[in-house]
Amino acid sequence: MALLEKVKTAAIPARATLPLDQILRGDCIETMRALPAKSVDMIFADPPYNLQLGGDLSRPDGSHVDAVTDDWDKFDSLALYDRFTRDWLAEARRILKDNGTIWVIGSYHNIFKVGSAIQDLGFWILNDIIWRKANPMPNFKGTRFTNAHETLIWASMGEKARYTFNYRSMKTLNDELQMRSDWEFPICGGQERLKKDGVKVHPTQKPEALIYRVLLACTKPGDVVLDPFFGTGTTGAVAKRLGRRWIGIEREDFYIAAAEERIAAALPLDESALVTMQSPKAAPRVAFGTIVENGMLVPGAVLTDAKRRHRAVVRADGSIGSGDHVGSIHKVGSLVQNAPACNGWTFWHYEAQDGLKQIDALRQMYLLATQP
Repeated sequence: MALLEKVKTAAIPARATLPLDQILRGDCIETMRALPAKSVDMIFADPPYNLQLGGDLSRPDGSHVDAVTDDWDKFDSLALYDRFTRDWLAEARRILKDNGTIWVIGSYHNIFKVGSAIQDLGFWILNDIIWRKANPMPNFKGTRFTNAHETLIWASMGEKARYTFNYRSMKTLNDELQMRSDWEFPICGGQERLKKDGVKVHPTQKPEALIYRVLLACTKPGDVVLDPFFGTGTTGAVAKRLGRRWIGIEREDFYIAAAEERIAAALPLDESALVTMQSPKAAPRVAFGTIVENGMLVPGAVLTDAKRRHRAVVRADGSIGSGDHVGSIHKVGSLVQNAPACNGWTFWHYEAQDGLKQIDALRQMYLLATQP
């Protein structure tokens, strides 16, 4: 789907339209109220943490710690923060599709209140993810443990709701291991950290890698992602790269200007790069015989297991033979191991120029070559 080359900043839209790939200037609650119901596939929210910081923070050498002291993070009482949280979450629930999900990130200051409100409003918590910071800010006073993580809550619209989870993409991203709920990323820094006149543009800018994993896990190309606390536009920049549509809501002109410039410079990935691993249920079925028919393995080729303990010969009809055992790659794999079942695609290997490879690699090559 073609993405807008130029970021647009819009006023609050009419309910009948969905302002794709635009930053909406205004209060998040009022702006969400103007969006159509059941129109958004995913919400990623990085709301004010209500840090309740008292006084200036300083290092042992007396230098100032650049912390969150902006007015948008200040609330007169916990009760007011609770009301604000429930109001924006209620609107988020209204505009999410029935199969949509919401992600909210926070710290110990606010995430438990957010989690309680999420459950009270009828969302179903699927996971809490721990973002473990590889380079956290030390506790300079030495009075507490170093606060080295933040928490993300991932929730669906209800206990029985369907939702998108790209399991295979996450497993592939994690070197063929199931993706865990503890993620390690450094805090935003280097060239990625937006600065103006040597000063951070936004105190809580999130690393793009974190948002990348969230969007890759829970959305599909063309899905609409809303960020009601848009800040400097990390969600929009990553969504553009991944071929997702986005809507941002932000009330601070300074942040909007930075986000516009940032997203306009973001380059979307080539379409071929957006093809991600599909779940076994969603992936098109490929018979081993198709691999043989297409000459990717020829009759007479020898297959082995990873440790070369078992050998099998490929036959012209797509079956394989190992000693007295003849049949499918799955059946023969189970027989030679004396096992009740076997995934032949991962058990059997072929000899490639750079060593043994699972025959599943040939299946993936075939799918990439034949998918539209």
